[in-house]
Amino acid sequence: MAINKIGFDNDKYLRMQSEHIRERISHFGDKLYLEFGGKLFDDFHASRVLPGFKPDSKLQMLLQLKDEAEIVIVINAGDIEKNKVRGDLGITYDVDVIRLFNVFTRIGLYVSSVVLTQYENQPTADAFQNRLEALGVKVYHHYHIKGYPSNLERIISDKGYGRNDYIETSRRLVVVTAPGPGSGKMATCLSQIYHEHKRGINAGYAKFETFPIWNIPLRHPVNIAYEAATADLNDVNMIDPFHLEAYGKTTVNYNRDIEIFPVLNAMFENILGESPYKSPTDMGVNMAGNCIIDNDVVCQASKDEIIRRYYVAMCDNRKGLISEDEVYKLELLMKQANVTVNDRKVVSVALAREQETGAPATAMELPDGTILTGRTSDMLGAASAVLLNALKHFGGIPDDVLMMSPHVIEPIQNLKVKHLGNNNPRIHTDETLIALSICANTDENAKKAMEQISKLRGCEVHSTVILSAVDERIFKRLGVNLTCEPKYQ
Repeated sequence: MAINKIGFDNDKYLRMQSEHIRERISHFGDKLYLEFGGKLFDDFHASRVLPGFKPDSKLQMLLQLKDEAEIVIVINAGDIEKNKVRGDLGITYDVDVIRLFNVFTRIGLYVSSVVLTQYENQPTADAFQNRLEALGVKVYHHYHIKGYPSNLERIISDKGYGRNDYIETSRRLVVVTAPGPGSGKMATCLSQIYHEHKRGINAGYAKFETFPIWNIPLRHPVNIAYEAATADLNDVNMIDPFHLEAYGKTTVNYNRDIEIFPVLNAMFENILGESPYKSPTDMGVNMAGNCIIDNDVVCQASKDEIIRRYYVAMCDNRKGLISEDEVYKLELLMKQANVTVNDRKVVSVALAREQETGAPATAMELPDGTILTGRTSDMLGAASAVLLNALKHFGGIPDDVLMMSPHVIEPIQNLKVKHLGNNNPRIHTDETLIALSICANTDENAKKAMEQISKLRGCEVHSTVILSAVDERIFKRLGVNLTCEPKYQ
């Protein structure tokens, strides 16, 4: 499959999604608390499995509602205490809250407050609150409720939700988001509905999760890819039994929502008198399934993602970051999707190049299907070599042209070995790009190569060894989809 084929209509999605959310707001009258799962922007998983979906689509959709919407960011105080890190960005949850606040504010979305959930006077949480308040951000506290989520009598009382701070909101749509799972978004929404109801305000709840997509088959590659992406959370896609019983229709949801639904339903009945929903699927507002325009393209993209997730899991296991159980789950998902590592073309090419040269190698697949390789040399690591080869290819620069002067590279190698304590003099991808940018001042070919960098986005790369954190980070920033064999050089 050509990497740049489109399988998803992003414009239709923006239009349908904002209309559907407006419709849901009108069902409840005064106010809608919308739990926003997944990433509001930088949703690269969605853009990989739904080619055509833009990473900031959900943010763009919210901008269409910006006059009606405000955002509440939720963070678990225990996650602040533990310095919990976002795996995709490598930053702690508290740092990400400030990043989210700044991004939303900069583009014109109104962030009204931050909620510290599971608050127990943790010193780090108090320090974080001081930092937020210095930025002019309102901060509220929500507390642990004994017996949550089963003890409904306690939860829906002054000792439960009633003990939580009431979050002051001013707009009809309140988007509740967080830096990651387990932050307490749903509990925050329900607590607010309890408080609003006590004040005579008719407030409702809905959930916006992109995955799993409820109106495509359970074992569709897109939904399997979601399970692969959340293997660490043990999420399992399931047929929604409540929806099937209520409507006689088969829809897809995931285990956590299905397990919690009877409790949610009872909460709605206790707070509102009756539940507005008959199933977990009813709670959702996701329209993504209606915007797939080429199922074959989406299926292939999702299968590619499942293989990539498998390689990531194998490398994480090799690094001691995850257990073998996660790898076994990914292996099972690959079987369900009917794919093997051989379906990733760059894998066999990179391994063949390694066997030929007797040293680590890389392979890169370009959007037109061309596959280039990079080998290890005295000067460059294989990852740097394939990067330069791709830039030459995009720029129409002959393979034998030397773009970087030894006068630029040698001082970098000297600095690394003699002063920074490195044993390996080969330059990493970041150092390669810096050296190339220096040479671009005086060399036309280097300048032309630098102009091709944006074309690397969406390319597929496989390395025969685990790359350094620096190289992994550079490929991620360039938008290159990297996988590695689970072994060290």
